[in-house]
Amino acid sequence: MTEQKKIPPIEALTELEAQAELRYLAKEIAYHDSLYHGKDQPEIDDATYDALRQRNTAIELKFPHLIRSDSPSKKIGYKATPGFAKVTHLTPMLSLDNAFTETDVIDFIERARRFLNLSAEEIEIIAEPKFDGLSCSLRYENGILIQAAKRGDGEIGEDVTENVKTIKTIPHHIPYTNTLEIRGEVYIKHSDFNELNSLRTKSDESQFANPRNAAAGSLRQLDSRITATRPLEFFAYGYGKYPSNLKTHLEGLECLKEWCFPVNPLIELCPSINSILSFYKKLETLRAGLDYDIDGVVYKINFLALQQRLGNVARAPRYAIAHKFPPEQAQTILENIILQVGRTGVLTPVAQLTPINVGGVIVSRATLHNEDELTRKDIRIGDRVLIQRAGDVIPQVVKVLNPDRPDRPMPFKFPDVCPICESYIERLPEQAARRCTGGLYCSAQAALRLRHFVSRDAFDIEGLGARHIEHFFQEGLLKTPVDIFTLEARDHDSIAPLSNREGWGLKSAGNLFSAINNRRHISLERFIYALGIPQIGQTTAKLLAYHYGSYLQWKIAMQKAAEGHEEERQILLSIDGIGPSVGEDLLSFFKERHNIEILEKLEQHISIADSVSPILAHSPISGKVIVFTGSLNSLTRAEAKARAEALGAKVAGSVSSKTDYVVYGADAGSKANKAKELGVELLTEDQWLTLIQQVD
Repeated sequence: MTEQKKIPPIEALTELEAQAELRYLAKEIAYHDSLYHGKDQPEIDDATYDALRQRNTAIELKFPHLIRSDSPSKKIGYKATPGFAKVTHLTPMLSLDNAFTETDVIDFIERARRFLNLSAEEIEIIAEPKFDGLSCSLRYENGILIQAAKRGDGEIGEDVTENVKTIKTIPHHIPYTNTLEIRGEVYIKHSDFNELNSLRTKSDESQFANPRNAAAGSLRQLDSRITATRPLEFFAYGYGKYPSNLKTHLEGLECLKEWCFPVNPLIELCPSINSILSFYKKLETLRAGLDYDIDGVVYKINFLALQQRLGNVARAPRYAIAHKFPPEQAQTILENIILQVGRTGVLTPVAQLTPINVGGVIVSRATLHNEDELTRKDIRIGDRVLIQRAGDVIPQVVKVLNPDRPDRPMPFKFPDVCPICESYIERLPEQAARRCTGGLYCSAQAALRLRHFVSRDAFDIEGLGARHIEHFFQEGLLKTPVDIFTLEARDHDSIAPLSNREGWGLKSAGNLFSAINNRRHISLERFIYALGIPQIGQTTAKLLAYHYGSYLQWKIAMQKAAEGHEEERQILLSIDGIGPSVGEDLLSFFKERHNIEILEKLEQHISIADSVSPILAHSPISGKVIVFTGSLNSLTRAEAKARAEALGAKVAGSVSSKTDYVVYGADAGSKANKAKELGVELLTEDQWLTLIQQVD
């Protein structure tokens, strides 16, 4: 059995390990926030996401001096999406801290009691359902609804006024003359959701995955007429700022009802811990029979004066907490295990299941994540398994229920070659994933790789967007990057030329061919980036181009290193910014003969310009590491970076012992302080300009 890599307990972490993990968690959580809040396309379930946040919080508690400026504990939601006007909330729309156990709830009450110096009996709690929809803020001026906004990052949200005005249960006028922000949740009922999906099926439209996604997609429409056709509902649950005459949260809810806002009926005043926990259990029982999604209970201190005294922490109020339900589960049979190949070649095992209803959704597939997870849980074909829709998003296999059955087959074994293209499959050291090395050749990766190949920072072929790539791929016109540059010649000899196809004409087809021909010449760094090699982004591509100078030198060196030439491998790994993991991904690409074949064919159709190294022998900053901080007067940050790189310097985003100079302007902060601690030389803007002008 493969040994499972264990997550070290927090108490065993060194300071360096904690710092590295906080950096990883900040990046990982931000990525999943962007998918959930920005695109409504989550990749992980709520339970997994919550675990990431819990881990981050626990590490920060042990190492408070390592808390990052971009820490998830300081952030709410996600930045407003382009395409919608930005709205600044009158008061921040904070997130809620989560409780997962009864102990967490008791601790919440105890913290509030100690802070307020009151007994537990003196603190009234309002318990109400936690809706699984989209938070929305409604602004009224002189009793008129003038603006509606989504949460966004808590400070700035997205203006969805015209869309919200189509929700029939939201009043456009209320009998209140002062400025007011009312907070609530936009959602779709289960019954309406099923009818909506039924209508979409009849219209040959794709179905929504769940009610939340349907509500999110409806509220994000740029055309409010489309939103008006969707069965959106609204529950009001509070205010941005309560009217001055109110003394309790419960009074606030009664006021909302008087103004004809829909307020959920499942709300109780709980005078004790026992009544709080009883309400939670009652709502957990009622959950399955409700016509809308809830994923927990929210507890709020009732008296507004006490709420004010308690105040807020960075991203959440101290006077409220969300008690999450455990994920909904069901049992079924795992019929088969198949492998999916992603854009970068990663193979993901997927369970094919006997269809089962889990939380109101029919589940027939579930992710098995990776080889280590498959081995750890010892999941095999034919097993009876426990399925969980954690967070009501992506189903996963929790565990095997009959591991001792006598007729169990052997454990699933990953193949040696890709099931799609038969290229070699490898597993890199210290990585859980296996990856197809077919790269440009593998059809499972091809469409997405082609999109990357023609993207703005790569070949930048205008008119060849994602929709065209997908269509041409399905039609068999484009399978590899080489096909892009032979498209015109093949079209000339085709019995069904592009100009005769629906949506095309002589002019549009000619424009596309011209755009392709205009991109037959490319710089080395853009070409390397265009190949879509895992972990080879723009910065790394530029490093490789600067180091090797020409395409031919780079290609020969990579082939030698891939074939086992140790000196070439060490030269590659000696490049500042190229670590062992990046190096292995790069060499894996060159180990696969199919990729070499595609490169050789591309060489016949394009020219790749040599990289002009920015390293100037007479430059005083050649090879130096520079960090800019604060506001510069005479040039922008981008201009300063470009000038430094042109003189052979490497511009870094953070200060370390390897930093040579920190150039600071007005309002320089922690980076300047860090430079002083490490003894790194500090330069004013004028000193910096004097230094670089030595080569002018």
